[in-house]
Amino acid sequence: MGDLVLINITGRDRKGLDAKFIAILAQYNVTILDIGQAVIHEHISLGILAEIPCSQDFSRIFKDILFEGHNMGLAIDIKPIEHENYEKWVLAQGKERRIITILGRTMTARQISSVASVIAENDMNIDSITRLTGRRSFVNPDASPKASVQFSVSGTPTNIPQMRGKFMKISQKAGIDISFHVDNIYRKNRKLVVFDMDSTLIQAEVIVELAKLAGVGEEVDKITESAMRGEIDFKESFRKRVALLKGLPQEHLEAITHKLPLTEGADLVTKTLKSLGYKLGILSGGFTFMGKYLQDRLGFDYVYANALEIKDGVVTGRVTGEIVDGEKKACLLRELAQRENISIEQTIAVGDGANDLPMISIAGLGVAFNAKPIVREKAANAISTMGLDGLLYLIGIHDREIKQSNQQA
Repeated sequence: MGDLVLINITGRDRKGLDAKFIAILAQYNVTILDIGQAVIHEHISLGILAEIPCSQDFSRIFKDILFEGHNMGLAIDIKPIEHENYEKWVLAQGKERRIITILGRTMTARQISSVASVIAENDMNIDSITRLTGRRSFVNPDASPKASVQFSVSGTPTNIPQMRGKFMKISQKAGIDISFHVDNIYRKNRKLVVFDMDSTLIQAEVIVELAKLAGVGEEVDKITESAMRGEIDFKESFRKRVALLKGLPQEHLEAITHKLPLTEGADLVTKTLKSLGYKLGILSGGFTFMGKYLQDRLGFDYVYANALEIKDGVVTGRVTGEIVDGEKKACLLRELAQRENISIEQTIAVGDGANDLPMISIAGLGVAFNAKPIVREKAANAISTMGLDGLLYLIGIHDREIKQSNQQA
């Protein structure tokens, strides 16, 4: 093995900079062991770890690089690396890796500092930081600003539950979302995304809106509250609430579909994921008529929900088929993964309620969206500071990739 050197070049970026310095190394048959570069506001930081096959060439390379750096007004730092230290660095590449993503409307130094401190406390190292959202304009500010930064970290956390707990406290105090998941082969190879519908894809609970039209809003609310207290299970509460809808004209169902607003980012996230080749599904404890409407509007591949029984143009107060509850959602997610011939690790599940926890917990990436406190505490990843399109950043998609995929769609 020849001499090992670490070369760091910093300063104002310009076209052809990399080519000039790497050409110098090429003259001496240097082997590139590692290379990395970042450019922020037209200023570059270029790092090269190289093996120089002939020791006598070190001084020449040193001189040539310093000379070129001086001509270009760049700062050059070249230092030799001991072979023993290099081998330790090589062995460290087998360490566990995790992705930590911060989501918010803006990003402050205090927020990033809080997250970085928890990472350091758990004896983990930040290997890279990537900004996923676009550049912010002060002249033409975005009406709904978004900021997302992704950390790639290595090492084994000293206490994962405690780490998640601290991230939760930071989220609540600083008004940001912090996603924390393992970086593995499945992270960039996910194929299927399923969403809850009510209060996730749309900003309403359909059964509540139907109850208002039927004049039984208060009764439905009481049953819902009883279910939330654990006095009755989901299926029983669902049957009781549906029974109160008896006599509601069918045309009211059709009319309500156009009135309920989509959640912020729902259109963008579905359009982007479809253009990138993902399969999309709705797994809902709501109703099929609303699911089918969203399928036509947003392009979902699968819809599973509860079918209201209708006779002579009115709701009978019953549903047909098996009720879709939390456990059924998890079963459906497994079935869809098998149908798509993928691993459950290649799936993503997004929902807001307790009945979404079963599918969130088994998915490769489970996300609580604008969720109730109990759901957010149990889900490893959450979005509450921005729209549903925040999911794209958790997946690791950059703003420019989102724009490109939608331009091609």
